[in-house]
Amino acid sequence: MAAAAGGAGQEKQLAPTLLSFFIYNPKLGPKEGEEEKKILFYHPNEVEKNEKIRNVGLCEAIVQFTRTFSPTKPAKSLHTQKNRQFFHEPEENFWMVMVVRNPIIEKHKDGKPVYEYQEEELLDKVYSSVLQQCYSMYKLFNGTFLKAMEDGGVKGLKERLEKFFHRYLQTLHLQSCDLLDVFCGISFFPLDKMTYLKIQSFINRMEESLSIVKYTAFLYNDQLIWSGLEQDDMRILYKYLTTSLFPRHMEPELAGRDSPIRAEMPGNLQHYGRFLTGPLNLNDPETKCRFPKIFVNTDDTYEELHLIVYKAMSAAVCFMIDASIPPTLEFCRRLDSIVGPQLTVLASDICEQYNINKRISGAEKEPQFKFIYFNHMNLAEKSTIHMRKTPSVSLASVHPDLMKILGDINSDFSRVDEDEEIIVKAMSDYWVVGKKSDQRELYVILNQKNVNLIEVNEEVKKLCATQFNNIFFLD
Repeated sequence: MAAAAGGAGQEKQLAPTLLSFFIYNPKLGPKEGEEEKKILFYHPNEVEKNEKIRNVGLCEAIVQFTRTFSPTKPAKSLHTQKNRQFFHEPEENFWMVMVVRNPIIEKHKDGKPVYEYQEEELLDKVYSSVLQQCYSMYKLFNGTFLKAMEDGGVKGLKERLEKFFHRYLQTLHLQSCDLLDVFCGISFFPLDKMTYLKIQSFINRMEESLSIVKYTAFLYNDQLIWSGLEQDDMRILYKYLTTSLFPRHMEPELAGRDSPIRAEMPGNLQHYGRFLTGPLNLNDPETKCRFPKIFVNTDDTYEELHLIVYKAMSAAVCFMIDASIPPTLEFCRRLDSIVGPQLTVLASDICEQYNINKRISGAEKEPQFKFIYFNHMNLAEKSTIHMRKTPSVSLASVHPDLMKILGDINSDFSRVDEDEEIIVKAMSDYWVVGKKSDQRELYVILNQKNVNLIEVNEEVKKLCATQFNNIFFLD
């Protein structure tokens, strides 16, 4: 008996994983026998050719079939027992498909493993958003599919897709995707007016001194303070900076505290500035001044820019310059000598001011609730549920079941235009509240024993009064 009980207890949960990811264009191989020409990218590459053709053909058929019922809105996802497929048509006739295996519970029966697929666990909206971000991130660094084809034909596009997605797909952590992936918001740094004006005047001075700068963005502690870019471009650039570029540079910084103080500066101005993209060593005449290219405003003006990211202590500034002007070592040295000292002073100012403001507002004791807030108008996002511990994974500090309820509430919100409030009694002591007001959404998780609906409502009102006193939530 004991052995059987022991055997039954050995349940293993297997997280959702990426089974395949492919991009195709049905117009490229319209004739029979030419189906392979439609496929522009396929992961995993080692899949047998006929299977690739079959999988792409199946997706085409599903899209066509659903079009008969809904001509304007093609299929977004297909649910099967073992997996879920997500479809996205970012540009006309270019289809991206992501196939995710459902989470599995592995049990042992008579010594043999038995797999139970959990078909209802994945949230469509979350993974559809992840797929859309795959395209946005590709477009940020490569421009549109169509432009790549115009420039280098199908071959050129295939090479770009291969180069980009081969690396990018390894960074998708599907097991920890949640509501934040739907919002893909921006965390803003809270500032007083005086410091904000200082930053504003710093940006104006820099754009004047470095006249080839077209756009500037300013971040502190991985949070955005100022951006001259269009919202959608900034949103995806912000994601790249905070989940990829900055974390890569965290390790050396922690090891050596900060870059060495340069005593040779005129007037002995110490500065901690350094390039996160571009030249590694400005004193080496052989050093390469290569900067990553980004593409913005691709819908109308289609601008190609060099991305210069320069950091001093916790402040980072992104300068974007026209890609037709190659930055020289001379320009990089000039930027370093102008921006470095001023950014260093500014970074310590912000830090000092921030600490003063924190002291005045008083140390907040750990509240009994956790929340996610998102504003659709300026993409502002705030979460006390997530602890960003590692570069790629933003870990939620609450049970996955609760995160799923948040996702479900969000899906309900997106179906209606009116303001609304949803309260859910979740696990033993947990309550989940979702509020949608105007363009804003707030999700609160409360953990309190023996409270009723009215008390929960009161708690949320209190939270709104303390955390969001300047935001009008309709009651």
